[in-house]
Amino acid sequence: MKLTGVELLRVRMPLVAPFRTSFGTQSERELLLLRAVTAEGEGWGECGAMVDPLYSSEYVDGVEHVLRTFLVPALLAAGDLTANKVAPLLAKFKGHRMAKGALEMAVLDAELRAHGVSFGTALGSTRDSVPCGVSVGIMDTVPKLLDVVGGYLDAGYLRIKLKIEPGWDVEPVRAVRERFGDDILLQVDANTAYTLSDVPQLQRLDPFDLLLIEQPLEEEDVLGHAELAKHIRTPICLDESVVSARSAADAIKLGACRIVNIKPSRVGGYLEARRVHDVCAAHGVPVWCGGMIETGLGRAANVALASLPGFTLPGDTSASDRFYTSDITEPFVLEDGRLPVPSGPGLGVTPIPERLAEVTTAKSWLTA
Repeated sequence: MKLTGVELLRVRMPLVAPFRTSFGTQSERELLLLRAVTAEGEGWGECGAMVDPLYSSEYVDGVEHVLRTFLVPALLAAGDLTANKVAPLLAKFKGHRMAKGALEMAVLDAELRAHGVSFGTALGSTRDSVPCGVSVGIMDTVPKLLDVVGGYLDAGYLRIKLKIEPGWDVEPVRAVRERFGDDILLQVDANTAYTLSDVPQLQRLDPFDLLLIEQPLEEEDVLGHAELAKHIRTPICLDESVVSARSAADAIKLGACRIVNIKPSRVGGYLEARRVHDVCAAHGVPVWCGGMIETGLGRAANVALASLPGFTLPGDTSASDRFYTSDITEPFVLEDGRLPVPSGPGLGVTPIPERLAEVTTAKSWLTA
């Protein structure tokens, strides 16, 4: 197929409650959507980058600039195009994985819709629904945290992830274990907030039988994670450190992790995410699907990815109402702790025009 144009849409969506992590607090989600248009139809992409370069070096304004100036023109000039050609065509541009991933997602969606094939089928899905966990931000008080966790458990979520940072780690974990027992699946996410000098503090988490501790050290400190793994019993899961299948293989070989969180936007798209999955499966390393507070578009693709066989742990594939009162697609609704894998062509969902218009703050059209 030939790409005839790409529309860039900036959207801003309020969150149902502020979401605090070790690197900041979000009260709304501003992100970039892409609509890739071909002679056969169109496809949608979503970029996981945030407004500020806090989670990663990429940020929304920068993503829009690199798409407009380099990435989209390269694909518009490429002639015949498939999703598998996107990464090789863009390889000469260094980095910018989130921008590249969003563009590849839109092309893949358009291609699959044209052929009547679902995302799940194309990626290798083996299930029609996936178990869901929920990510719980840092709270002002432990009693408030317990109320929030209790609400998510009542809603049916099968796994709880607590965001932690120095000063908010052992006590909230202990409180959740004491209130809800040892049977709930519980893990923590540090978002790079610790150093190796914090080994004694991180060792205090070992008695709570956590599924994992996610990304305790800086993203480039893979050797540090390997050293930390020698001193704590809690399995280390890497997030920010894994940016490709190769980096996943290296981290596993070094002993830096026993589990991997796969975020498609972080690794450059869903095709590379599948390769990360395959590498981890070959090494017997379980994976789960992370989240970037996606709209229903990104959520649909994430749920499809999470239905691959190596995803053996519940991911951050929460229902739409975890973050948004109203999504831009038909909402994903939790049922018995699971979300259905969309079975329609491509993503299996499309934006509701009226809802998309309400949250769109700017849009532009790029063509050859």
